[in-house]
Amino acid sequence: MSANAISPLAARWIRAWLILLGLLVYATILVGGATRLTDSGLSITEWQPVKGALPPIDTSSWMAEFDKYRETTQYKLQNKGMSLAEFQFIYWWEWGHRQLGRFIGLVAVVGLAVFAARRWLVGGLGWKLLGLVALGGLQGAIGWWMVASGIGDTDRVSVAPYRLMTHFSLALLILCVITWLWLSLRAVPRPEGPARGRGVAIGLLALVFVQMATGALVAGLDAGRSYNDWPLMAGELIPSHYIQADLGVRSFFEGRAATQFNHRFLAYVLWGLSLWAAWRYRAGALARPFAVLAALVSAQAVWGILTLLNAAPLTLALVHQGLGVIVTLSAVYLVWRAAGPVTRLPAPA
Repeated sequence: MSANAISPLAARWIRAWLILLGLLVYATILVGGATRLTDSGLSITEWQPVKGALPPIDTSSWMAEFDKYRETTQYKLQNKGMSLAEFQFIYWWEWGHRQLGRFIGLVAVVGLAVFAARRWLVGGLGWKLLGLVALGGLQGAIGWWMVASGIGDTDRVSVAPYRLMTHFSLALLILCVITWLWLSLRAVPRPEGPARGRGVAIGLLALVFVQMATGALVAGLDAGRSYNDWPLMAGELIPSHYIQADLGVRSFFEGRAATQFNHRFLAYVLWGLSLWAAWRYRAGALARPFAVLAALVSAQAVWGILTLLNAAPLTLALVHQGLGVIVTLSAVYLVWRAAGPVTRLPAPA
């Protein structure tokens, strides 16, 4: 066997590990979405990666956590007078979100260590997986950076929307990297992708990613619960408060009208381009992945309208977010198929 070869056994185990990581990241994204939609993200006011794994176990420890929360602006301006039971409800959402993050870190580090011990990380694969684990560590730090924006001397009753967008976008990027690595370790080599359509595939993936980021801004501002008519916004084609006088250019990140309009507009562009691409490349080697992406984008657009018209209730909003992640992974697969001959490490003879 070549010193740079990866065995089928190693590829199978590493791909299984990547699937587990991917499912855990996907679950964390959904729990994170529920945490935001239930306004639970500021219920834990400290970052304790190890000690914080243990939740309060008695009344005195619960009251200690509740007392810390009662010092936040969110409690004083939005939740003043809430009961301990109500606090426990939002606490468990945030604790569950952080606990999933801890478990992902454990699975990632242990898996990487086992693969290194078995000398499976050959030909640059070790650096790729180490980079993936490093992204996970960075995500934990950004998560606290996000929460910190709503704690301490601030007038915010929720986290800064652009920090939420950064946190969500990095989680999505991590899932995309996992998917790409998983595909590249397939036993069946990737067929050569045609140059025709490659640029369109990359463009669609980029647009999907930007659209998902704008959705995070909408979620961070609860903008999906405003302007709940369609296709107009409060009876206007372009909302008159698109740029708010008190926000100026910050309206693009902190204005409810601007963020929701941008999310809608990009959805129309993405929807139209995906349908055009599916028709344009209907007879080529990429016909199926283009068609699948167009179908998923169409389903997502229809579900997004349904979610908007119902003022983004928790269940509809979470399905919208979860389907958006699937759309993103479909776009990743399309780009991977279009990228040309597989670059995975050679299997042994």
